[in-house]
Amino acid sequence: MPKPGHRSRSLRRVFVRTPGGESRLHYRKKKPAKARCGSCGAVLKGVASERPYKMQNMPRSRKKPQRPYGGMLCSRCMRTVIIEKERV
Repeated sequence: MPKPGHRSRSLRRVFVRTPGGESRLHYRKKKPAKARCGSCGAVLKGVASERPYKMQNMPRSRKKPQRPYGGMLCSRCMRTVIIEKERV
């Protein structure tokens, strides 16, 4: 039976082949949910969804798009916000 800390479903189960040829069950943390647009709720493209220890080693250009509202709004909503700002 697994350790009490491994009985939680918040951990994903991964089968790993050991050097001895056996298949063992490892428990790893799940990836976070995908980033979503703050306006329409669509999944953001070009935004990484990794655990914090992997995100801190990732270059800034791979974390989010380098444009206004990058990582906050999808491109369609970003266009509408910029157009509305220009009209006012």
